[in-house]
Amino acid sequence: MCVPDRQHVTVLREEATPVVTTPVPVRRLAVLGDSTAVGLGDPLPGGGWRGVGPLVADALDVPADGYLNASFTGARMRCVLDDQLPAVLRQRPDVALVVVGMNDTLRSDFDAAAMAADLDAVVTQLTAIGTLVVPVRFHDHGKVFRLPGALYRALRSRIDELNAAIDSVVAARGVPCLDLMAIPGAYELSTWSVDRLHPSELGHRLLAKGFTDIIAAAGRDVPRPVSLVCSGGVRPSTAQHVAWLVVKGIPWLWRRGSDLVPYAVSIILRSAWEARR
Repeated sequence: MCVPDRQHVTVLREEATPVVTTPVPVRRLAVLGDSTAVGLGDPLPGGGWRGVGPLVADALDVPADGYLNASFTGARMRCVLDDQLPAVLRQRPDVALVVVGMNDTLRSDFDAAAMAADLDAVVTQLTAIGTLVVPVRFHDHGKVFRLPGALYRALRSRIDELNAAIDSVVAARGVPCLDLMAIPGAYELSTWSVDRLHPSELGHRLLAKGFTDIIAAAGRDVPRPVSLVCSGGVRPSTAQHVAWLVVKGIPWLWRRGSDLVPYAVSIILRSAWEARR
């Protein structure tokens, strides 16, 4: 029996056929969260707000009766679980966006562990019905709002705890997450409305693009990519800017600052104590 030399043996292999997957259409979209999810910062000519939700819905070509925005201003993480999630579960969305957490960081009863548990319950219940859930993790908002040193450190510490809580849920449940720190222009003034608390129209468009990029990467169809050219909204005048700051902005900062100040003082005292040791 003749055994051929190994160096002259030719092995024929079948070429692998590439697998082509067709993106899945999104027919139902839900938005949960706080005032950013409502759309504040992107006013419409006839009144009301547009914002990230409608921009994503338009990009995904979601039918009008398939879009649900359950968010409301002032919402905290527990509000999403208790007040918003039930309606969203009844809708059975294909995709759900979750934008919440900043209001919690500004309150004296901030509890990162409880927030992680609430977010985990939201994500778990939605994924159980087949929903692609996309929460966000937050940027350093103190850089945008220009807080004094102690308040800035207090807020930054809270945001770090919040992000760690969100990261733990994302890792445990295997869901995608939009990192607001990674969005281009996150700290540019054009990205923010006059209050420096909510995105401007451009900021909402950047948010929508970030969400749709993640949704597309997860195999969903995005027929109309989000444009970063502002159109269809209202650009507030200088007088409106000043009026907002006087009537709403400064009173809001006073209320929330009074909640955060005790925590800021504790940071100052702790730093002073550690410096003396």
